[in-house]
Order: sequence, then structure tokens, then C-alpha cells
Amino acid sequence: MTELKAVYENGVLRPLEPVALQERQVVTLTISGLGDDLLDAEFLENCRAEADPRVSLKAVRDSLAKIPGSLTDDI
Repeated sequence: MTELKAVYENGVLRPLEPVALQERQVVTLTISGLGDDLLDAEFLENCRAEADPRVSLKAVRDSLAKIPGSLTDDI
């Protein structure tokens, strides 16, 4: 496995250094650096600990739908 840095420009990932690949060779990419440092890991872990798996996404959506007005406007 090779790790390299690339920049995304005009819809294309461009390596920042030469790579040993054949033209049109298919590879699998794992992308990191998408703002993971902006996430509050402690808060997310607390959310996981407090989550109740018995509550479905549909139940949450149904409850939210009963709130009058627009949550987007409120936020």
C-alpha cells in the first residue's frame, strides 16, 4: 500500500508527487483530511453512550414533524 498526498482540482485528484502507476490503472482510494479535526470526539462518544437503539429514525422524524414552524429558520 502506498500513501500519497493529492489535491482535488477541476474534478480530478492530482498527486503532489510522481506515482508508480500505469496509465489508466484502476486503484482504490481512501480519503482522509475532510475535517475530522473539527469533530468533537468526546461529544460524539457521549451521544453514542446516550443513544437509545429502540428509538427508530421514523419515530424521531414523526416527532420532529409535529413541531410548528421551520427548524431551519430557528437555527
